Amino acid sequence: MPRWKAFFSQYLRWSSTVTQALVLCIITFCIVLPLCCHQLLYSYFFIRTMYLDSMSEDVLQESLNRGQDALHFWQSASTAVSSSSRLSDIARHPELLVTVVTARRNEGRDFHYLLQVMRQLSSIVGGCGERRCAEVLVCDVESGPQENQDAKLLEAHFRVVRRSPEEQQANRERINTFEREKRDYVFCLRKGWELVKPKNVVVLEDDALPRQDFFTVIKDLLSRRFAFQTLYIKLYHPERLQRYWNPEPYRILEWVGLGLVGATALLLTFPYWNPCSFSFTLSAGHLLFFTLYFMAAAELLGRHYLLEVRRLSPQFYAVSPATECCTPAMLYPGNTSLRVAEYLDGSFCVKGNAKDMVLYHMARMIPGERSHSVEPNLITHIGAYSSVRGNPFRPKLL
Repeated sequence: MPRWKAFFSQYLRWSSTVTQALVLCIITFCIVLPLCCHQLLYSYFFIRTMYLDSMSEDVLQESLNRGQDALHFWQSASTAVSSSSRLSDIARHPELLVTVVTARRNEGRDFHYLLQVMRQLSSIVGGCGERRCAEVLVCDVESGPQENQDAKLLEAHFRVVRRSPEEQQANRERINTFEREKRDYVFCLRKGWELVKPKNVVVLEDDALPRQDFFTVIKDLLSRRFAFQTLYIKLYHPERLQRYWNPEPYRILEWVGLGLVGATALLLTFPYWNPCSFSFTLSAGHLLFFTLYFMAAAELLGRHYLLEVRRLSPQFYAVSPATECCTPAMLYPGNTSLRVAEYLDGSFCVKGNAKDMVLYHMARMIPGERSHSVEPNLITHIGAYSSVRGNPFRPKLL
């Protein structure tokens, strides 16, 4: 018999584990996952040319509708809400202060991002029992000739702080966008501390929409030992950057661990349940194959979707070393907001070295400082239109 026939007869019959592994990979990676994941935005199988435009338009329309609803809500609330239920009276030394940094948007004004965020905060801030989950402060950093109308509308319901006319005039010097954004952020950090001296601070940008479990998870984070040994905790990282195939070392460990657990569980199951008559055993070679199999499946599916399982309980949220990008939602335990303000003041921000990069490098370079991220995200970033950078005509999700 020719050698090639002997090879095929030996390895390509169904009883061969090589054949079984090959068929399993073809069915999984060429049929099942493409069919299941072609509409999942953060999967490798997502078909951009077919779905990206329509999905982007749907998300924009949803945000626009939510913004218009929020506008009508706050306009009607101006007369309907009693003074006893307003959040404009801020108690001193609260357990948590949420500062929302906002500026007027030249584009995307009809989306009313700030009003969306404040409506969500107003609905969840009372979910902690007799006392509010946090005090809420709006920090309006608009320094142009036109007012931030959304912040103006909220003055009847929330404490809104701004720079004095003299400070606004001084802040109008010609500086780059990234440095201006940093100075605005520092102003809001210090203003919140000066007003109420909170025990902990959360800073949200005005397009960071909190999720329903926002305060529940923050309360759990602050109860963990690491919280008061860290400079900051990031509450958001872009979904497109959450993949396993990433420079972050801890994700590689998580990825390998997921593969090993999945492979071990499957191989231990085969002796008791094996409808396809697989010949795999708990050997080193088969364990390695299934470890790589589960790792590949998890990466191609999208780590973002696996992280969503952690929302079952606040205790399931993962804490890891902080990543570089970005700062829409940040938790500063204790008085670290003051240290952060000092660190930022000592740096000049430019393109490629914005405030998120400055903080990331400070936490890595300064002895004794640490920084962390929480996953999955505690906010949804709804800001398709930026207030400080150029915008495309119709923003896309990717």
